[in-house]
Amino acid sequence: MSIDRATYKDYVLKHLYTALKENRYRPGDRLTESYIAEELGISRAPIREALAELVSSGLLFHKPQIGTFVASMSPREIIDSYETRGVAEGFAAREAMGFIDEEILSELERMAELMGQYAVKNMQHRLIDIGRDFHETIYGKCDNIAVVQLTDNLRLKIGLLFYRHWGEVYSPDEIRSRHLDIVNVLRLQDPNRVEQVIREHYIETGRKVAAIYNLNSS
Repeated sequence: MSIDRATYKDYVLKHLYTALKENRYRPGDRLTESYIAEELGISRAPIREALAELVSSGLLFHKPQIGTFVASMSPREIIDSYETRGVAEGFAAREAMGFIDEEILSELERMAELMGQYAVKNMQHRLIDIGRDFHETIYGKCDNIAVVQLTDNLRLKIGLLFYRHWGEVYSPDEIRSRHLDIVNVLRLQDPNRVEQVIREHYIETGRKVAAIYNLNSS
């Protein structure tokens, strides 16, 4: 399979992230550059870059002179990740409100409806992809680059957790309605309310996912 050199790192990242989502790599497993390079038929440089990005996202951890391993996540770490994402994205949405017009709001409504439809059909990959696009459409309008980067840095961990557990956390109708609630409050043009709703959006999910992990580990 031929891969454009410019996309090598993204290709490796997608490969590893898919393996993590599907539990082919489990907490404590060691990931070696040489094995992945042989598996994918590419050099180690883009693999090193992809591993570093997953380490920065908290999905892997690195031990100097030993190797890179799949991280385990405690309920506390899960809650912290979701709360931090909520704080960052809530602020970003507040700052972005002046750039979100009716055309964008209509597109967000369409995405929320699609999320409900994908959930009903158990189309996990499409559900996660459209959910990512929904939130990026909002926080991506913020002109505070540092806040946007902080928000985006938590994307991989949040997406992985939700991919694994969305069916245990929310019904398809709840997924749809929770995102429509965000659209409705954006339409009100109340900065304080927008920030609060988005923070609560993540806090609620974080606590639900953490409870599942706590139950599974007990």
